[in-house]
Amino acid sequence: MLASQRRSRILEEIRRSGAVRVSTLVDRLGVSDMTVRRDLEVLAQQGQVQKVHGGAVLPGGRSTEEPGFAAKSNRENDEKLAIAAEAVRLVEPGMAVGVSAGTTTWTFARLLRDLPDITVVTNSVQVADLFSRQPRTDQTVVLTGGIRTPSEALVGPFAVSAIRSVNLDIMFMGVHGMDVRNGFTTPNLMEAETDRAFVEASRRFVVLADHTKYGVLGISTIADIDAADVLVTDSGLAAETREALRERVGELVVVDAADTEETDGPAETTESEPTA
Repeated sequence: MLASQRRSRILEEIRRSGAVRVSTLVDRLGVSDMTVRRDLEVLAQQGQVQKVHGGAVLPGGRSTEEPGFAAKSNRENDEKLAIAAEAVRLVEPGMAVGVSAGTTTWTFARLLRDLPDITVVTNSVQVADLFSRQPRTDQTVVLTGGIRTPSEALVGPFAVSAIRSVNLDIMFMGVHGMDVRNGFTTPNLMEAETDRAFVEASRRFVVLADHTKYGVLGISTIADIDAADVLVTDSGLAAETREALRERVGELVVVDAADTEETDGPAETTESEPTA
């Protein structure tokens, strides 16, 4: 089992019960005490768990905690790139493409800029900024109005009204969390409403979510798992979780981050900084 898969399993165990002991993880994963402790240390540094004596628990306030764009931009970057590279294959010239806010969709938008003859509708300040840096006459970018959130999304009634006035061929959405029972969730109530408008406006609904999103619960559900026509995730997701999702979503696409190379070059990492 790869380290990323093992840590995904650890997160699933903690999210299922709220806490887990090191000894329990040793038995279930078949690895050493030291390996488990190293994994917990990595997860704690990422802010996904809180270490306690003899084990770990979930950080407090997860259902309404909304990390900022910059805080999320340094997590699972290889997985996000692999997911984005697969997702961009679903876009064809002439399409009206919806792109929600988030660091995974921002990574996707970097690749989307290379496609001709598309119209992009987004509520992401960061995504719109990407396209403005590389303007093309064969691309149209529509940025909704609205109230700005910590994740650089524009939400609320202005955004919803704008989204309801368009018809999208395909919608690409990043999410805060997902699981089979609660669906795709967000910690922001207004963002949930705005995202639901995107789902309703699109012919095809595609969710982009790396393995760390599974088991995370936001306060508001955007859509049921069944609503996703395609879910693109990475191989860090546990096998049993993949099977559960495959039974519910229209199509489950699992990518391997190790097989994807950075194509835009290291200089573009500076784009992860939020704009003013």
